[in-house]
Amino acid sequence: MKIALAQINPVVGDIKHNCEKIVKYIEKAKEEKADLVVFPELSTVGYPPKDFLFVKDFIKTNEEMINKIILPATDEIAVILGTVRKDENKNLYNSAFFVCNREIIEIFDKTLLPNYDVFDEKRYFSPSSQIKTVEFKGVKVAVNICEDAWKGYVFEPSANYSVDVLEEQFKLKPDIFINISASPYHLGKHRTRLGIMKEKTDKYGIPFVYVNQVGANDELIFDGNSFVLNEKGKEVIRLKGFEEDFKVVELQNLEDFEELPELKEDISWIYKALVIGVRDYFHKLGFKKAVLGLSGGIDSAVVAVIASEAMGKENVLAISMPSRYSSEGSVKDAEILAKNLGIDFRVIPIEPVFKSYLSVFNKDGNALGDVAEENVQARIRGNYLMFFANREGYVVLTTGNKSELAMGYCTLYGDMSGSLAVIGDLYKTQVYELARYINREKEIIPVSIIKKVPSAELRPNQKDEDSLPPYRILDQVLKLYLEENASVEEIAEKGFDKDLVRHIINTVNKNEYKRKQAPPVLRVSPKAFGTGRRMPIVQNFKA
Repeated sequence: MKIALAQINPVVGDIKHNCEKIVKYIEKAKEEKADLVVFPELSTVGYPPKDFLFVKDFIKTNEEMINKIILPATDEIAVILGTVRKDENKNLYNSAFFVCNREIIEIFDKTLLPNYDVFDEKRYFSPSSQIKTVEFKGVKVAVNICEDAWKGYVFEPSANYSVDVLEEQFKLKPDIFINISASPYHLGKHRTRLGIMKEKTDKYGIPFVYVNQVGANDELIFDGNSFVLNEKGKEVIRLKGFEEDFKVVELQNLEDFEELPELKEDISWIYKALVIGVRDYFHKLGFKKAVLGLSGGIDSAVVAVIASEAMGKENVLAISMPSRYSSEGSVKDAEILAKNLGIDFRVIPIEPVFKSYLSVFNKDGNALGDVAEENVQARIRGNYLMFFANREGYVVLTTGNKSELAMGYCTLYGDMSGSLAVIGDLYKTQVYELARYINREKEIIPVSIIKKVPSAELRPNQKDEDSLPPYRILDQVLKLYLEENASVEEIAEKGFDKDLVRHIINTVNKNEYKRKQAPPVLRVSPKAFGTGRRMPIVQNFKA
């Protein structure tokens, strides 16, 4: 039997578009003489559809599009289709339809519904009450959906599942496992995912087909990297990462394939993830042009590079907005970077507007150098960017990093103004690592930007470390606290000063009110600010 893997990038809610895309891949599978074509989880509606699942017309449209567009295209081929269904009791299910010759032959509902981190499936779906397989062309196929294959590998209290789906399916003596997924990416996720499925295949001794969604929706990024393992657990087929792909594999010949070399996840994966995150945010919303403030610092430099790759250099505007505190080198560095990228670059000083603020709020019109004056400079810049967004049709990208967001070292309605936080899940030390990756072949980001001491340049001789611990220390503590939920004691035991650790944690907690007003953050770590970290704003917990 020949199986086609269709790794597609659906748009949440654009059901007609998704179904038409699915049909194109069905036709491609037919051309390649495939017997069966497999699509990712919830392909018809996109993942995650969230509260659209409560909208009656959304469910109705999905049913209509499947019947009108997809089913007529399934003559002489079988399709495993990730979709949503409603039963006669109005229960919703995250389902895989096994379709052949215009008929739904079997339905597999997702059994294990994740309800942790960014997942909220128990809010919407009912679990399957039946473990089953389906026979097709003499092959008994066990279809399962994403989390169904992760039993025992997710160490969250809500993931203490009572059912082992693959174990129960194996009792039915299948010839192959097929898992359809919408598995969000973070650095290291592919290695973990592949390792789990290899362990399963080693245990059961039958081939494993894994088809994952690709693309980005809101803050979630899906890497694709679908694969096929033979009965010995060797990866013999691999689809591309961070782009749509399609491959056909002959099931009977898997043992003849050489095992593919291991993929090494490194900073390049984060770069690709952020590029597709920006690209899909814009394209799926119908936006075409991005604008950002280009300060001459490392953060905005990296965002400018990502934006130009995602959108095309002709669709990116970078604006330098110097003040009396901006160094001449910062403006020059920004200009050089913009020239290297070939993006539109404008210099619009904020000094006239800043002076007007000083004349209104200070009796003698002179600067006091306090926090209010620092923040108003950031807010003037934010207003400049929003002006160009409104007048010329741009969408503003913010340039703050995870370290700053964590510590509240950012200005509401200033540098936090924008529609998408591109590097908001990268610690400052990772931003430098990404900059070095960008310059791996030639100098795109001026080396002077990378070597420069980090500064917001909002007062004379300002440095980030005047307000923050050194990033090399801060980032390690933040990672332990945010991503590993480590306590003060546990972090201190790793060699960090206990009072400093307590200060960092309490500062993080105190600044939740800022993050709740921040734009969505593209997620590339196991725990990003956003839907995966739901902390109260009004609280007074002290570590």
